[in-house]
Amino acid sequence: MPKLRPITLAAAVALSTSAGPVLAADQAAEDLLKRAEAERSDYLATLEQLVSIDTGTGQEAGISKVQGMLVDRLKALGAEVQVTPAEPSVGGNIVGTLKGTGDAKFMLMIHYDTVFGPGAAAQRPFKVEGDRITGPGVADGKGGVAMVLHSLKLLRDQNFDRYGTITVLFNPDEEMGSRGSRRMIADLAKSQDYVFSYEPPDKDAVTTATNGINTVFLDVKGRASHAGSAPEEGRNAITELAHQLVQLKDLGDPAKGTTVNWTIVKGGEKRNIIPDAASAEGDMRYSDLTETDRVLADGKRIIGQTLIPDTEVAFRVEKGRPPLARNLASQELAGLAKERYGRIGRDLGSVAMRFGTDAGYAYVPDSPEPAILETMGIVGAGLHSPEEYAELSSIAPRLYLTTSLIMDLSESAQSKSD
Repeated sequence: MPKLRPITLAAAVALSTSAGPVLAADQAAEDLLKRAEAERSDYLATLEQLVSIDTGTGQEAGISKVQGMLVDRLKALGAEVQVTPAEPSVGGNIVGTLKGTGDAKFMLMIHYDTVFGPGAAAQRPFKVEGDRITGPGVADGKGGVAMVLHSLKLLRDQNFDRYGTITVLFNPDEEMGSRGSRRMIADLAKSQDYVFSYEPPDKDAVTTATNGINTVFLDVKGRASHAGSAPEEGRNAITELAHQLVQLKDLGDPAKGTTVNWTIVKGGEKRNIIPDAASAEGDMRYSDLTETDRVLADGKRIIGQTLIPDTEVAFRVEKGRPPLARNLASQELAGLAKERYGRIGRDLGSVAMRFGTDAGYAYVPDSPEPAILETMGIVGAGLHSPEEYAELSSIAPRLYLTTSLIMDLSESAQSKSD
């Protein structure tokens, strides 16, 4: 059977052209939202359990404990589970697969590591005050882990299995670049029709594009000499580095959303020695896939104009997390999500974000599959800080969002094949 193309918003709306079907769909949406609201207390219990364990990237004890917990939870939901080491990272990539009776293939993914050090869970324990839920990693990304588990539970409780497969990936190293999971994400995504990633949005929205992240490097070799008695015999690498940084300050391209910011500078050993080496590192963010080659070419051309004779200058770009580039399939899927969200009286935004996420590894350039939505997790803010929080009121609507999309897209795919 050929791979399914994502259903368009126009096609989805066409399924409900008369008053009767529209009213029936609205009632079904309200019923599903009520089920999601009833699930909230169990969701909170899962979230508290996750947040109460330190899982900073590389913290083996906590990572191992949560890994075991997630394996058990996926098996209890009926999934076949495999765990493979996320080398060189600590912990394992957890892959759970649910097999249904239909055709549509879904992948739900989020990391279970955080940025917080040992003891953070004890210092800032899980707490619910008003509409805010706090604790280390409560939104990024343990709120997303709980969102995946309880969306699957909602499907199971309704005996819904008209999807083809649902593949869940929980990885332990996103906060350090996903070095041990990036290949698995890419490999699994290639066979999917839809990929949902559960980073937290800062407002009720889904994300259809993210930035890629590269690192730029600048290295200068000069010549050492006594700074007091023979400075003229030296070739000051720091001075040349400063000259090059000024020349390279406009490597970004605002029209394409590309930024290059120099953030680390090193040079010199002692005050009385002309430095013979200096270096700088910088952060590059981009969404246009051609920008890596363009920045590299421009950088190499610009550094040819040196200030200090007899210095050697080198510029390079190290590729990191790729972007989820703007694509029609994801935009159409976001349109469908917005329409379905409207059935419960809520507005759903669609945004492009400047952060880089694991969704970039799932993106297949120049291909309509998979359609990808990022920020399917709980709404939250203050990420990577002691002020991180998640919004209690967003739990049920976001559970409804995942569940309704899986049900609608599965039914649409099944009706096409019947």
